[in-house]
Order: sequence, then C-alpha cells, then structure tokens
Amino acid sequence: MTVKSVRGRRRYVAFVCDPSLDRPNLVAALRAVAGDGAPKVIQCSEGWCILRCSPETRDEAVAAMSSADPSSRSLRTSGTLRALRSRYPRLMELRPPPRR
Repeated sequence: MTVKSVRGRRRYVAFVCDPSLDRPNLVAALRAVAGDGAPKVIQCSEGWCILRCSPETRDEAVAAMSSADPSSRSLRTSGTLRALRSRYPRLMELRPPPRR
C-alpha cells in the first residue's frame, strides 16, 4: 500500500446529478471539459455521483462537474469514501461491486 506522503492526499466529492447520466458518459463529458486533468469518477448511477481529486483541485473538479452536467449539485467533500457513504446511505446501496 502506498503511503500518503508518496501518493498525496485525496478528496472525494459527492454530487446529485441527472438520473440519466451513467459512468461512461460522465467520464467522456469530464474529459471534454477538463482534458487530462479531469477528476476520477468513482461511482455514478441513478442520480448520485462521487468524484476523486486532490485537495488543491477540488474547486476545479466541482466546476468541471458543473460544466459537464449543469443540473448537478455538490453535496459534501470528504477525505474517505466510507464517511461519504455513511452520511448518504443511497451511495452505499449504489456502490459498484468490489474489485478482486
């Protein structure tokens, strides 16, 4: 496991977005807006979305999401996925299956 001093800190931002938006379409829209600096889409389904970015680029990630989906609304920023998913149980229900 890589330590934060090497990898850097991360922030996870939860959004409410258009229910018809899915992960591949959101990734394409964010890349069209932000290019290679687009935030990573952790999950996106049924009107809920989580993006990962660095603390320094959080505002840029929110602006990119607003450009990609004007109906989106930022809910909360957290340092861990667990905190976001415990605050918003719908994100826990919609999370993708774990990779193995």
